Amino acid sequence: MKYLRARLVHLLVEYYDSDYRRIEHALRVLHHAERIMDDHPGCDADIVIASALLHDVGIKISEEKHGYNDGKTQEKYGPPIAGDLLDSIGFPSGKTETVKNIIGNHHSPSRYSYPELVVLKKADRIVNRDENV
Repeated sequence: MKYLRARLVHLLVEYYDSDYRRIEHALRVLHHAERIMDDHPGCDADIVIASALLHDVGIKISEEKHGYNDGKTQEKYGPPIAGDLLDSIGFPSGKTETVKNIIGNHHSPSRYSYPELVVLKKADRIVNRDENV
């Protein structure tokens, strides 16, 4: 998909509005994921990009509904939101399902053997470690 990264960054900024911390987090995860994916044969770059940028979109609705977010709520609320965002730009439906599965499993023990999920977990761990220093 042409300009996928730019399209998704635009959607991310619209979605998070002025939550710059979440936007920055997603961009940093994308940076590391793109670097890491070269070490994981079979990765689909479109899925890595979409998963990295949208992996935490469930935080917003979790905080609105519950006043907090955690891994479970992110995995619950994130996939449908990511699906809607991806559908809005014509992202391929088969890839959308994979992205939703990845987002719905990025804090839990892996239920899927997607190399893109391994990449996302590694990239997110790096960024979370750096942010908690």
